[in-house]
Amino acid sequence: MADLPATPILDRVKLPADLKGLSDRELRQLADELRAETISAVSVTGGHLGAGLGVVELTVALHAVFNAPRDKIIWDVGHQCYPHKILTGRRDRIRTLRTEGGLSGFTKRSESPYDPFGAAHSSTSISAALGFAVAADLGGDPGDAVAVIGDGSMSAGMAFEAMNNAGHLKKRLFVVLNDNEMSIAPPVGAFSAYLSRMYAGAPFHDLKSAARGMVSLLPEPFQEGAKRAKEMLKGMAVGGTLFEELGFSYVGPIDGHDLDQLLPVLRTVHARANGPMLIHVLTKKGKGYAPAENSPDRGHARAKFDVVTGVQKKAPSNAPSYTKVFAESLIREAEADPKIVAITAAMPDGTGLDLFGARFPKRTFDVGIAEQHAVTFSAGLAAGGMKPFCTIYSTFLQRGYDQVVHDVAIQRLPVRFAIDRAGLVGADGATHAGSFDVAFLANLPGMVVMAAADEAELVHMVATAAAHNDGPIAFRYPRGEGVGVDMPAKGVPLEIGKGRVMREGGRVALLSFGTRLAEVLKAAEALAARGITPTVTDARFAKPLDRDLILQLARNHEALITIEEGAVGGFGSHVAQLLADEGVFDHGLKFRSMVLPDTFIDQASPEAMYRIAGMDAPQIEAKVLEVLGVSVVGKRA
Repeated sequence: MADLPATPILDRVKLPADLKGLSDRELRQLADELRAETISAVSVTGGHLGAGLGVVELTVALHAVFNAPRDKIIWDVGHQCYPHKILTGRRDRIRTLRTEGGLSGFTKRSESPYDPFGAAHSSTSISAALGFAVAADLGGDPGDAVAVIGDGSMSAGMAFEAMNNAGHLKKRLFVVLNDNEMSIAPPVGAFSAYLSRMYAGAPFHDLKSAARGMVSLLPEPFQEGAKRAKEMLKGMAVGGTLFEELGFSYVGPIDGHDLDQLLPVLRTVHARANGPMLIHVLTKKGKGYAPAENSPDRGHARAKFDVVTGVQKKAPSNAPSYTKVFAESLIREAEADPKIVAITAAMPDGTGLDLFGARFPKRTFDVGIAEQHAVTFSAGLAAGGMKPFCTIYSTFLQRGYDQVVHDVAIQRLPVRFAIDRAGLVGADGATHAGSFDVAFLANLPGMVVMAAADEAELVHMVATAAAHNDGPIAFRYPRGEGVGVDMPAKGVPLEIGKGRVMREGGRVALLSFGTRLAEVLKAAEALAARGITPTVTDARFAKPLDRDLILQLARNHEALITIEEGAVGGFGSHVAQLLADEGVFDHGLKFRSMVLPDTFIDQASPEAMYRIAGMDAPQIEAKVLEVLGVSVVGKRA
């Protein structure tokens, strides 16, 4: 009788504890199966592919050696956590990644006890791990803490702040530096160059340890090689020196795809370490899947794709993306003005500045994952006479808020903030939603805040920002495609603080700020079928407000409703303040403000998220009927 095919090892692994009974040979097979399962799952859902493929062996090794969930394994950012999710009881749901009601694309505490700390923004893992380590010493949750952080994330100051503190406290703590020489974009800066020098010579690709006293902790076969590596490092300012000065013992670099190296080293340090330990592993983003390995971004983010060919299945669109419209508009402005420069924080592709950089390489600056530095660097450029466009996603600009206040706004420096991914962004969920920028920018004295209602308006707002030299100015726009309007040949600067009337009506005025305007117009059509003809206006500016327009709408209508893609405290709150100051409410105006709800909305399609938020056309229509006291139920005229 022919031998029956062996049951895949992955089918026998329900939780990390199941890895404890596997031999090293079986763990290697498990890694191969885990990589195939990750590729298969992401081909169905889309998502962050390359980062996960780069840590398959590391994921297996960590769960084989450490004892999660008692031990806390913290994945920085979380782009790489899909293999971890498969091994931690979520394989049966892995094909729901990033979909409504499905698994998050990042680690999430409410999703699993194996996700001890939620992530999605970078460079937080070491701080969190140190918190767990100190808590364990003080009688909190027991167990070791392990932070897995990429070389790109190590460029952020917060990572070094945490390492400095950890070295001072001398707590038992493990930091795995996942060095793939590539974050989302090719990593920039001196730190990546430092890491590159550490393994520039062939002998360094053996296990090497530059930590004092670490050689004795290594398994016997590694000790001789480590001693040779230490000899090589004498007199050189590379190796573990930087980490040692921060108080860490250092092991590495080691091949992060070789379980014959990973397992012995992790087992040894797990058994022997008594202070902060840094394990430096070299990996390859997209490892084991040729279409990802050969892609410029190593398969960072993917739509659904064909597993055999790697070809992505993107829906065709006739409208350009807002990001591309911004980039092309900025290029046109920069062609006419040599003082325009562009700054991004490790997101040149996502912000469109890869296009600007190709045209103006000397006027494009990717500062790495360092939003605080990006803002103050832009402030310095402005003070030096340049016209900086600081181009950052809304969710990441939050990280540089003190610098926006202190280094830009107080000094009234003309930094132009181009805020991509404004509003609800879809599959990335709450962590990447651009919900708060209007509220945290419009309260700053001297700040101008605009929102584009469509892609043509964005062209004009880029021109407005380029022409504005009287203090800081910001303009926001969403992810995805525009609405398909006719595009202007060239941007024309808008009059600061002036909105526009889209259609005249009576009884109720709808004052939209941002790209909800398309839904507002749909709602207006539906209301017209009921015999209600609202006035529809596009505010354009949250600060300064179009005072004359707003007061005119308030005087000439029974009700005024603002609609915006942001949290409470933004545009609608400023309108309410104006109306209160002017005593408009004393005359019986019915005012409502439609904002994002006071909750974090989980991942879904953007359309579904706005439906959940109560901000699509039918719900705008329902709000008007409610305010006017008209029954929602009833036949349209």
